[in-house]
Order: sequence, then C-alpha cells, then structure tokens
Amino acid sequence: MTQHVILGAGPAGVIAAETLRKHAPGDSIVVVGDEPEAPYSRMAIPYLLIGDVKEEGTHLRHGAEHYSRLRIELRRGRAKGVDVKAREVTLEDGSKIPFDKLLIATGSSPMQPPIPGADGPGVHPCWTLADAREIMKLAKPGARVLQMGAGFIGCIIMEALAARKVKLAVVEMGDRMVPRMMGPTAGLMIKLWCEKQGVAVHTGAKVESIERPAAGAGAGSSSGGGLLNKIASAVGLGGKEGGAEASEAAPPMLVKLSTGRTVAADLVISAVGVRPNIGFLEDSGIRCLVGVLTDEHLETNVKGIYAAGDCAEAFDKVSGKTIVSAIQPNAAEQARVAALNMVGQVTELRGVTQINVLDTLGLVSTSFGNWEGVKGGEHVELTQPDAATGGKHLSLQFDGDRLVGCNSVGWTQHVGVMRGLVEGGVSLGDWKGKLLDDPTQLMAAYLASAQGQAAHAHVK
Repeated sequence: MTQHVILGAGPAGVIAAETLRKHAPGDSIVVVGDEPEAPYSRMAIPYLLIGDVKEEGTHLRHGAEHYSRLRIELRRGRAKGVDVKAREVTLEDGSKIPFDKLLIATGSSPMQPPIPGADGPGVHPCWTLADAREIMKLAKPGARVLQMGAGFIGCIIMEALAARKVKLAVVEMGDRMVPRMMGPTAGLMIKLWCEKQGVAVHTGAKVESIERPAAGAGAGSSSGGGLLNKIASAVGLGGKEGGAEASEAAPPMLVKLSTGRTVAADLVISAVGVRPNIGFLEDSGIRCLVGVLTDEHLETNVKGIYAAGDCAEAFDKVSGKTIVSAIQPNAAEQARVAALNMVGQVTELRGVTQINVLDTLGLVSTSFGNWEGVKGGEHVELTQPDAATGGKHLSLQFDGDRLVGCNSVGWTQHVGVMRGLVEGGVSLGDWKGKLLDDPTQLMAAYLASAQGQAAHAHVK
C-alpha cells in the first residue's frame, strides 16, 4: 500500500486527494491543512463578505462525512521540513508523517508590508475565513475603509467591500490599477470607472504609516488634483483623485500616504500581494525558484515528490518560461495531473498560461498571455471611451502571425476567442494583417484560422 501525503487542504490538495482515491482505491491518503476550518476556497470569501453565501458556502465539499467516506485523513498541522532521504515530513508540533509519494500544495500567504502601525488592530489581510470574520465586524455601511493594493486580488476584494456600502479608498503603488495584468490605458480606464462609482483611488502612492490618535484628537483628509489625459476628458470624469472625507468623530486610524495626503480609516485592508509558502523547503534539496520548480508531470527534482497550485512553478508555453500562476483553474488542473502521475498514470500538463478575467464594479477586463508584448512583435490597440459603460479597450500582441497576449476592457464577447487564440498558438496567416487593421475581427479570425487548422490536422 502506497502512502500519499498532501501538504495543503485548499482546492489543489482536495482535488488531488479525490483523484488519488479514484485511481488508487487501496492506498493511504493524508491531507495536512493548517487551519481549523473544513477545506474551503479562498475565492469564495468575497461572496461571503457580500452576503451571497454563508461560511458553509465557502467549503470545497459539503457533508461532514465526505472525506471519511473516501478514506481521506484530514490532519491539522503545518509543515516544518521535508526529509527527502528518510521520506518523511516534520510538522511544527514535532510529529512526523512518512510518505511514499508527496504532493506540496501549500498555496501562498499575503505579504506583510513593512509599514509602521500595520501590525496593529484594525489592519487585516483578506485571505482566510478568520480574516473575513474580522472584516465583517468592521466593514459596516458607511465605515471608512482604506485598501492597500489594487491588483487582481485587491480588485476582487474591493468589489466585495463596495457591496457592503462602505466609504472606500484604494492605494496602489503602481501608476495604474492592476498594473501586473493591465497596460496603461486599460489600467487607467479601470481607475476612472472606480472613481465614477464613488471609490477614491490613489495610484502612484504608498502608505507610509498607520497611526492611531488618542481619543478626542481631530483628523482631516486632503485631496488634490491629478493630471488629466485624453481618456479622462473623453469619459467626462475630469481625472480628479479623491480623498476620503474626514469624520467629525476621531478616527481609529490616520493613514499617511507618500503623496502627502492623510486618510481617515475605520478599517485597513492589506492586499499588496502574496508569496508561495515554500520556506519550509529550505535545505530540503527540493529545487525552488519563485515557487516549487516542477516538470511537465508536476514532479520536482526529487523523484516521487510533486507540487501543484499557488506554490508550484510550472512551464508556461506562451512565454516559454516557468511561472507561478496563482489562479484556481490552474491549481485544479495541476492537482489532477500530479495525482495521476503519483499513481503511475503518466500524464503531462499542457502548460499554464496567465489567464485573468476581472469584474471590477461591473466593468469586465481580461488579460491573457504576454499582454505586454514580445521583443520584435507587433501590436494594435483600439480604445472607445464611454462614460456610461466605462468604455472599451482592446490591445493585441503578436509574435510572427500568432496572437501571444492581449488586454481588453468592456469587450466581453471576445473573451473565449482571445483565450483560444493565445493558448492554442493559432497561426493566423493573412488574418494577422486584418486584425492589425481592425482588431474587432477576432471572432472571424478565430473561426477561419483555428477551425481551418483543426480541419487540416484531421485530414492528415
């Protein structure tokens, strides 16, 4: 009987355990998680904050007997180290778990910014159910909430906070919102749309300190104008940056920004990024770069040890390099492939791609592949500002006659086509020139190129 140990009880860990059980009914399976909750999805936490689901609705599987019925042992603990020679995991409580096959699916954790006052009361990440409970206590209608970070995760959290009818301010160090998945035009359009919805957005700024004045101390909040550009004037927003207004009552916190502004806040959310949970692998002999480095089978450099999910670094066929792609669909597929290989069914991961679809207060944006473009490649952009809808923007990046990356704002009808062209590495032929002239012809290009190549392959 093979002993499978899975470190991590998130989506990757659970899917891997279920896949193992399906294909290895007699093997032993232990899943180690470091939270007291039943295994749950972090992606469901915003829906909990909004009120669409209760805590049970975040659980990955329902029914207390689900794991016991599948003979999957859930064990609470946190890995301290892995001995690859002895084939055992040491937990922080000193206990050891032997393994024949090991899957590292420990996910990631929010980064703690080195800001004076950030470790005090009223400042929370939005990562665990415990975090969500604390946020719901403070994020009442009308509460002044400042969020640090306007990346992909930050925008999802912002959506949930806005639904709670708080008075929201967002601070982003980058020169635009979602700077790691959106170009300047798209990021600016998202910012202007958020401001139109009543969110004060401070880009090109960082929090310098969080202070908690003594009771009775007064506080103010200043705001200043920002530079206008063509898009701002086109949508009629004026490009003005706002600041949270001061309350007559003394605020629990005064947040000082690098721009000189001071913002009053009842709650501060930290969403400045995450990093893979791989520190316990130091000196283990398991090779790590940004995450745990894996091959096409999700196996590490140590035979019988695999990785999947937010902590895994896998090959991205579009960029031609290894990346950590911390999105749940990739985690699920990596877990499935790793588990099949753990039971001896040789299976290759088809690759991971940077795939992001974001709904920001009703404005849908997407980012696929090498959205920044490649050296020597061509690109085309089309922007149609519209104050009522947030506008439309399309940016296509080519390498030869293949679409290798794209950004879009408000162009929801082309999401599936863009993904298909980028992930499929479809040769566009003459259609590349047509798209450079009119990027809205994506559907026609896809139907002509992708289906034509599929038919040719079938004939061969």
